Amino acid sequence: MSAETEFVNPPVTGYRIILPDDWAQIPLRSNTEEAIRRILDEAFSQIPAGAPADSVGPFKRELERRFRATVTQAQESNALDLYLPVKSTAGVNLGASIVVSESLLPHRGSQGDAHGAPTDIAVQLLSEDGVEDADLSSGELDGALAVRREHIVSADAAKGAELASRRVEYIVSVPDDPHRWFVAAFSTVGGGDPHDELAEALVEWFDAVMATLRWSHG
Repeated sequence: MSAETEFVNPPVTGYRIILPDDWAQIPLRSNTEEAIRRILDEAFSQIPAGAPADSVGPFKRELERRFRATVTQAQESNALDLYLPVKSTAGVNLGASIVVSESLLPHRGSQGDAHGAPTDIAVQLLSEDGVEDADLSSGELDGALAVRREHIVSADAAKGAELASRRVEYIVSVPDDPHRWFVAAFSTVGGGDPHDELAEALVEWFDAVMATLRWSHG
């Protein structure tokens, strides 16, 4: 007598990426304020003890204002996590960021292929914001389909973007759930020009970070 045992992986409950110690995670669904205060307190602790009080006060207020505005913007997009590089010298570097979110497709009963091929779905999701002239490519991350898009976002002072930025997005199909997509969006202004050497280096760095993506199973 023989028997077959089917091993089913538990569902995906989260993700992991490897980042340097000088990048901080701000969860956007819970414990956000605690993370904000911890990062700001660490930044403020780097201010020299002898710095003039009339300069320190405005600096701290402006730093906190900018930092909270960045967090609020990410929360308004219904993201899961925000990652920012925290300088070792009294400040938070807002010149680059990573925003992680989740995109859900509506269920359509038993019609598993109602939305088309996974790659087409990913491209469609990335095209919803009307971006043109983007560089698109596809591959796999931790065994899951991933579509990568890279493009330049023009400066828009009305939206608080004084400089143009380089943006790279990965949209990854969550294993065993065709309706869930993991989205990681990286943005940098480089050294003031999204085409400069710093921007190029940071884009390569982000691609290396995304190669470390691993799923957490509950």
